[in-house]
Amino acid sequence: MPETVFEVDVDSSIEEQPDPIVNRWHPDVPAAASVEPGEKFRVECLDWTGNQVVNDDSANDIRDMDLAPNHHLSGPIRVEGAEPGDMLVVDILDLGPFPDNEWGFNGIFELDNGGGFLTDHFPEARKSIWDLDGVYASSRHIPDVRFAGLSHPGIVGTAPSHDLLEKWNERERALIERGPEDETAINHETHDDEPPLALPPEPEDILLGDMDDDEVEEVADEAARTIPPRENAGNCDIKNLSRGSRVYLPVFVEGANMITGDLHFSQGDGEITFCGAIEMAGWIDMQVDLVKNGMEKMGTDYALFTPGNMEPQFSEYVVFEGYSVDEEGTQHYKNANVGMRRACLDAIDYMSNFGYTREQAYQILSCAPVESRIAGIVDLPNTCVTVSVPKEVFEFDIDPDGLAEETAPTDDRGDLAKPS
Repeated sequence: MPETVFEVDVDSSIEEQPDPIVNRWHPDVPAAASVEPGEKFRVECLDWTGNQVVNDDSANDIRDMDLAPNHHLSGPIRVEGAEPGDMLVVDILDLGPFPDNEWGFNGIFELDNGGGFLTDHFPEARKSIWDLDGVYASSRHIPDVRFAGLSHPGIVGTAPSHDLLEKWNERERALIERGPEDETAINHETHDDEPPLALPPEPEDILLGDMDDDEVEEVADEAARTIPPRENAGNCDIKNLSRGSRVYLPVFVEGANMITGDLHFSQGDGEITFCGAIEMAGWIDMQVDLVKNGMEKMGTDYALFTPGNMEPQFSEYVVFEGYSVDEEGTQHYKNANVGMRRACLDAIDYMSNFGYTREQAYQILSCAPVESRIAGIVDLPNTCVTVSVPKEVFEFDIDPDGLAEETAPTDDRGDLAKPS
C-alpha cells in the first residue's frame, strides 16, 4: 500500500484533525507533505462538508448545514522539483471509502441555504444515504436502484501564483458588479434573495493549513474560494476523472502545492443537486511526475486529462432532449443551461411514472452515471442538450414501450429523508 502522506479522522472535529485542513486557494499556504516525482502515495480526505452529514433518516443536517467553510480539502502536497511553467502529471491509481465508513450521501439544499440547479422546483431539504458495497451503490431512500459507481475526486488542482490569484478575484468581482446577462440567466431579473453570481474571498471560516494566524489574517481578503473550477483545475466535478485517469495540471508556484478532496463515489454529469454526487470520506492513491517546461512544450496553460478505462458498462439508455425554451415558454438564444434544465425536468417527470417522487428522481439523475451532452449548438435559436439515463441502474424496465403498453411497474417507492 502506498505511504499515507495526509491523514484525516472522520470522528474528530476540524480543529482536531491529524493534518490541517484547507478550504481556500492561495500560493503561500505551506505544504503539509512532500513527494518526489515518480512516487506513489495515499491522501485521506474528509467529505466536502467536514463531517457535517450523518448516516440517518433525517435531512436536518442538510437543512442546517454551515456552507461557509466548505470545501474541506487535503494538502497542499509539494512535488519536489516542480517549478512555474512545468506541467504536473497526476495518475489516479485508486480511491474508495474508508473500510469502516462505507456509506455516502446526496442532498438537496434549501432555497435559502445554497439551493441548487433546480432549486425553484425543489426548494426544500432532502437527503439520501447510499450503502457502498465494493463498486456498487444502493440506497434505502431510493429503492430498486443499484449501479456501479464511477468514483473520482471532485477537486484536484495546483496553487495559483499571486498574479493568477489577483486575476481570478478581479474578473469575478467584475462579474458580480456587472450582474446577469439576459441570455445567460434563467430569470431576466435579479432579486435580493437570489445567490450571487460569484463568491469573492471570504475572511470568515477560513482554513489555510499550517499557516500562522498572523499570516492568515494578512491573506484572508484575497484567498480564493474553492467552489468554482478555474485554470488550475480545482472543483471540476468530472465524473470520468476516475481510476486510471492521468491529469495534467499547470504549475504556477514552486513545488506545485497540489490539493485534492471532495471525493465522489458516483455522480451524473452536471452534479445537479449541488450536494450532487454520492459524497464520501475516503482515500485516494496517486502517482506524480513532471514535464519540465511543460506549458510551453504542450502549448497550454490550463489543465487537461485522459480518462481511465475502468468505467461501468451501460449499453441501453433512455435519452431526454432539452432546448433553449424555459418552463414558462420563453425562448432563449442558444442557452445550454436552459436546455439542460428542460432535459432534466423531463427526465424527472418521466421517472415519476414508475412510483418515484420527483425529489427521488432528481437525486437519481445526480448520483447515477448519467451522460449529458451538448448535442447541437449551431442551430439558432436553440441549443439541444441531451440527458441519457442508463436503463441498467434500475431493477425493473424503464423502457418507454412499457408505459405505452401500460405494463410498466408503478408501485410507490417511498421518499427521501426529510427534516424532522
